[in-house]
Amino acid sequence: MPPQIALVLCTAFVLFLLRLSSKQFPEVSYTLWIPTIYMLMISSKPLGIWFGIGGVDMEAGSPLDRAVLSVMLCLSIVILFQRQFSLIHAIHENPWITILIGYMFISIFWSDIPFSSFKRWVRELVPLTMAFLLSSEKKPLHALQCVLTRTIYILIPFSLMLIKYYPNLGVEYGRWSGDLMWIGVASQKNGLALVCLISFFFLIWTLTRRWRESDIPVARYQTYIDVFLLLLTIWIFLGPNHTPTYSATSTIALTVGLTAFAGFLWMKKHGRYLGAGILMVIIVFVISYGTITPFVGKLSIIDVSSAFGRDETLTERTVIWASLVPYAMKNPLLGHGYGGFWNDKMRRETSSHAHNGYLDTILDLGIIGVIFFSVFLVSSCKKAYSIMAYEFDWSILWICFLLMAAVHNIAESSITSLENLLVSILLFLAVCSKNSLIHTPVLVRARYFTKR
Repeated sequence: MPPQIALVLCTAFVLFLLRLSSKQFPEVSYTLWIPTIYMLMISSKPLGIWFGIGGVDMEAGSPLDRAVLSVMLCLSIVILFQRQFSLIHAIHENPWITILIGYMFISIFWSDIPFSSFKRWVRELVPLTMAFLLSSEKKPLHALQCVLTRTIYILIPFSLMLIKYYPNLGVEYGRWSGDLMWIGVASQKNGLALVCLISFFFLIWTLTRRWRESDIPVARYQTYIDVFLLLLTIWIFLGPNHTPTYSATSTIALTVGLTAFAGFLWMKKHGRYLGAGILMVIIVFVISYGTITPFVGKLSIIDVSSAFGRDETLTERTVIWASLVPYAMKNPLLGHGYGGFWNDKMRRETSSHAHNGYLDTILDLGIIGVIFFSVFLVSSCKKAYSIMAYEFDWSILWICFLLMAAVHNIAESSITSLENLLVSILLFLAVCSKNSLIHTPVLVRARYFTKR
């Protein structure tokens, strides 16, 4: 099939899916396309690559990316102002997000490149504003579900199309090994694996809700379409070799998420529930394990590298960790300032990130930054548990995403910024969940927790 025809057919299929999603969520406003576009941007290549514009940096994006994000930020602020959004109330509802953003700003003052750090900090306001925009909808959680559904409906089909018919955009080869790698709409292999991880889990969550009759499809064939997209996601996730070891980190994180998801469903069926304290301890343990790992230089206690076809160096990750730990120890408490470490060209010759989200956070924000990120994740876990009484499905989705994020960052970097895909979803969940709590009768919550 000629690539042009494949592009037309794929576009038509995606437009059909988007039309289906608009029928599924008729109550959402047109402004919801702003956070949808934002999610597409942080999930895929910089706009400069799509439009063939020069001056593209794979991390910072392109001038076009910065211009579009600036416009989206301004539009969102105007819309929030028109909706009489209460910023003070939002800060009161999400104190640890506010503290984390504030600490990022303060760290600019000890960065070697304060102006560049400040520009990067301003970008952190974009996902926060997107979260506020979602929470200002009539049904915030439905709005978030709509955004995630639209994102998956666009990213998965186009990734497959690029891999098969536009290999100059959808495929790349290993820098040293020369191995074929699928990247689809993403900037690199692990980015596509993360998109597949999130898409796979969310589709499983959606189909389970339909099976339990918690979510009614707008058409009989919608479930079949979602199953088809799930199969496409699996096919892309397995990579050109069609093996689970293609992206070991994402596979392990997905396994943890699916196991936890199945466990929660089993416990609900049998009237048993884990306490919030146990869940928080698990999150703290995974974060602590991930933080210690690069300083130890290998996976300790739990080493699953051989089971996923990886050697002891974890595909040279231990070498990268060994080269970065001395930099982290130079200023372990405060770090090099937000966005202040990886701007050094000599450092970027080895890698563009530490392949460990906790080490990356220490390099930029120090141990204090890791503590603030950890408290944000743990407080999110507590908040997710608190809505389990009346939003069970959303609660376990949130907790499973927290677990997957904590595990994923042991060997990848996906919590270093609110702009990262996983953190953005966790941020959206944290901000959007507040309205449901306000409108839930206290007696419903009391009956639920008394039942335990």
